[in-house]
Amino acid sequence: MTQQYLDLLQHILDHGTQKGDRTGTGTISVFGYQTRYDLQEGFPLLTTKKMYTRGILIELLWFLSGDTNIKTLVDQNVNIWNGDAYRAYKNNPAFGNETQEEFIEKIKTDNEFAKQFGELGPVYGRQWRNFGGVDQITELIQQIKNNPNSRRHIVSAWNPQDLKDMTLPPCHALFQFYVADGKLSCQLYQRSADAFLGVPFNIASYAAFTMMVAHVTGLTPGEFIHTFGDLHIYNNHLEAVNEQLSRKPLPLPTLTLNKEVTDIFAFTIDDFTIENYESHPSIKAPLNVGL
Repeated sequence: MTQQYLDLLQHILDHGTQKGDRTGTGTISVFGYQTRYDLQEGFPLLTTKKMYTRGILIELLWFLSGDTNIKTLVDQNVNIWNGDAYRAYKNNPAFGNETQEEFIEKIKTDNEFAKQFGELGPVYGRQWRNFGGVDQITELIQQIKNNPNSRRHIVSAWNPQDLKDMTLPPCHALFQFYVADGKLSCQLYQRSADAFLGVPFNIASYAAFTMMVAHVTGLTPGEFIHTFGDLHIYNNHLEAVNEQLSRKPLPLPTLTLNKEVTDIFAFTIDDFTIENYESHPSIKAPLNVGL
């Protein structure tokens, strides 16, 4: 898996075009690329830098719960969405020149403040669980169980009607499941992908999700297929990318799920066990958040 990811980075460097972007940072970008990960070969967790696996899984469970407020994440020390919520707060008349750190402390300690300003709008969790009144995840599980050969095992987070109210429009916009020979595979279409920081998170998240869906539907995990629209490296990530490309991949870990869980919505962070994860040290790079 790690070599596929390194090949992806190299492809962007070799074939990418310089483009401006909403953050003002600038990117090297390609349009259209695909990678495939056989989940029988191991859990596709990046080994050329240490990954924050707990945060990835907590965010996934947050999506599945239908929650769209960062307080749930912040209370578990998961800070993935802090910058997006703070950016929205800075544009609100109530903004009192707090730093992001002061803003997050208020989210932690003031429930009323968190209820109002920790809300991201109708982002992933809302669309997955309530897309115009449709619980797409519940329907997905029922369809896979009752009509596995269907070509309609699709969940969309891209809801044009709600985009204006979202702090960040969905990057991983649509995914489809496929059943064949007792195996469950998932293909994700990602309209926009931060290759250095975001893509390794997305791979691990959707691989884990595929394994969870396979688990509760009595199937074996097959492939995770990752299809990209605008795939880019931010210009201020180039040094970090080159450091990562200099590293040799290590064997993949394994992910096992609690066999007692039979409901996709009943998983907790304690139901995941990752074994034999060895990696190179983490590589720091700035998270680019638009103004």
